[in-house]
Amino acid sequence: MQKPFLIGIAGGTGCGKTTVTERIVNTVGADRVAVVVQDNYYRDQSHMAFEERLQTNYDHPAAFDWDLLFKHLDALMNGVGIEMPVYDFVNHTRADSTTHLRPSPVIVLDGIFSLYEEKIRDLMRLKIFVDADADVRFIRRLSRDTAERGRTVQSVIDQYLDYVRPMHLQFIEPTKRYADVIIPHGGHNEPALEMLSARIQSLSQH
Repeated sequence: MQKPFLIGIAGGTGCGKTTVTERIVNTVGADRVAVVVQDNYYRDQSHMAFEERLQTNYDHPAAFDWDLLFKHLDALMNGVGIEMPVYDFVNHTRADSTTHLRPSPVIVLDGIFSLYEEKIRDLMRLKIFVDADADVRFIRRLSRDTAERGRTVQSVIDQYLDYVRPMHLQFIEPTKRYADVIIPHGGHNEPALEMLSARIQSLSQH
């Protein structure tokens, strides 16, 4: 059996990574893709008081459990299924439940820091950075966090100014240099997505 084909999709919060991931799933077929969502690999904080959890800087690389993420990707690359953690963004810690991912010919790692860690980059056959204007990314994050994560508008604005923006410039933007493909204008760049689909089809068949 040939090694699975690992694709990393990085980019700032709200840039359209999930849209690109969905296009890949549609291109390859849902039954042939395992999607590893990096947000689920934030460190478990169940041992901390809730007020303490609120101080976590989720936009810093140190917020992630890199060892578990690498272990799980390595397992999938070697044909072993995993129990992907589920992160509870309302309670700011890992949920009790997990999501079973079975080994698949194509694996997608979707996350702001997908291209950050060298040993994880080294597993990848294709590295993608989704680029989008900062104002577009902020608006998308505001919509998502208020609708899906129970945040107030003011808390999202404060978090963006205090953490998200400076961390993006310091840690995420520099990972663009590792990308094989940069998709400008976010996940709705149709010509770029069509080119990407064609490339993935040709690469994943070899």
